[in-house]
Amino acid sequence: MADFGEILEAVGEFGLFQKLLLIGLSFPNTLLPFHLTSLIFNQGNGGQRCDTDWILAAGPNLTLEEQLNLTIPRHQDGSFSTCHMFVPVDWDLSAIRGDGLNDTTTCINGYVHDLSVFKTSIVSDFDLVCDKANLVGLAQTVFMAGILVGSLLFGPFAESIGRQRATQIPVVIMAIFTLVTGLSPNFYFYVVSQFIVGVSYGGFRVNCIVLATEWIGKNRRAYASCLTQMLGGLGQCIQAGIVYFIRDWKTAQFIMGGPIVFVSLYIWFIPESARWLLDRGKTEQARKLILKAAAINKRTVPDRLLEKLKEEKKVERGGIRALLASPVLRKYFFSIAFAWSALNLAYYCLSLNVGKYGLNIFLTAFIFGATEVPAHILCIWLLEAAGRKASLISTLLVGGFICLLTLAVPQGGAIAVTALATAGRFFMNWAGTVCNVYVQELFPTSIRQTATGLGSTATRVAGMLAPVVNLLEVYHWTLPRLVYSSLALMGGALGFLLPETRRTELPDSTEEAEGKRNTKVMKTIEAPSMLDDSKTCIATKL
Repeated sequence: MADFGEILEAVGEFGLFQKLLLIGLSFPNTLLPFHLTSLIFNQGNGGQRCDTDWILAAGPNLTLEEQLNLTIPRHQDGSFSTCHMFVPVDWDLSAIRGDGLNDTTTCINGYVHDLSVFKTSIVSDFDLVCDKANLVGLAQTVFMAGILVGSLLFGPFAESIGRQRATQIPVVIMAIFTLVTGLSPNFYFYVVSQFIVGVSYGGFRVNCIVLATEWIGKNRRAYASCLTQMLGGLGQCIQAGIVYFIRDWKTAQFIMGGPIVFVSLYIWFIPESARWLLDRGKTEQARKLILKAAAINKRTVPDRLLEKLKEEKKVERGGIRALLASPVLRKYFFSIAFAWSALNLAYYCLSLNVGKYGLNIFLTAFIFGATEVPAHILCIWLLEAAGRKASLISTLLVGGFICLLTLAVPQGGAIAVTALATAGRFFMNWAGTVCNVYVQELFPTSIRQTATGLGSTATRVAGMLAPVVNLLEVYHWTLPRLVYSSLALMGGALGFLLPETRRTELPDSTEEAEGKRNTKVMKTIEAPSMLDDSKTCIATKL
């Protein structure tokens, strides 16, 4: 069986075919942050008060300030209560003014929402305030749980049905339920549709990078992960701009859905991974795709390679059991999964707190997205210059150390803490891109998607734990920072257990993944000797 790296050299490691494929698979990543960012905007709350228009029957000419003074109690700081009102009475206005109202109750007539920032949000539409305020956090958790389920489901699923279908199906589901979310008549419908969107989000995210990676040669392989991550940051900036001008969450939801519908149409033209087809023994389908790719790249595949494709190859067993059966691959998996989870925990812990810039919500979201773009551009250079191993170790150790430095800043030093936290978030984001590349190169084709899916699932669990870790602040303000900083440093240390994979071919078998990292591929060339008629074999290293 021909080595697929050799086939890619003949087809073209990064020709027009790969560029079109990468663009097609990367563009949706510009749209994925719309869903995460919409958790902030859709659930925005400018404040609310009880509806006390009942008093207008007694005093129709009352100003708003007079109405509030007569019908809503104040807190000790002088502000009006947001969840309580005085019990309505059937008195005339003079009696109300003279005697005043003392008995309070909850907002029995509903709420009046402050719509100065958002025209509508799920908070105002579904009255998610006061005793229902915790439902906003539930919606965020359900969406993140959907991403976790999607990663867990579509990761191993891709080993059996292929990378192509496992990428196409989530996009179609996402297009449908992004639009359905905008039609939500109540909160529970919204939560269910958002969970399904989360499943599709996780499914596409975990498969698109692998599909692109398996078609790209070793010298450009990092482009797949770095470009998708960079476009994610750009998408967050775009979403902030869209919602700034359109502050109606349902309208914004439909605007989000339009481009995703477009993606769901062209995604069916994305080709399957020829590497996966060969691994599954589907050599004829792989041969057709290889010839098609070569034609688009204006290259010719030698007949000797096409003949090798006809040779039978043993189909390796995939799945979780195969991943855990190998001690070497098991060590690689737990090391990369721990590092990936640790950086994700730190990233979300920082993201939940670093937003205290004193800026408006739109500018803050824009800054978050804009800072991610240079991180991924630099990552492309670092991955090739320093290698995968050094990149992972350095970004996690530096990022973790910067997070620890926030403990040395007095609690009143908000500017210094914010600057350090932003820098730490930058390095954690950078490390995440390294992990996305690294995990593709550590495992053979038969379990690559399983390892990626399980690793992504672990990171989503870590992301869901971020709010819990931040709650440790009630015991002492240093505890959350100590936890996620220490875990990031431990993740960086575990990087020393991993092999270097820069400019090596993706392993197609367990044996290659376990032991061929440092093996040089040898070619034997026959050369005539000048001393006798015998032939000397000259070995040349590739």
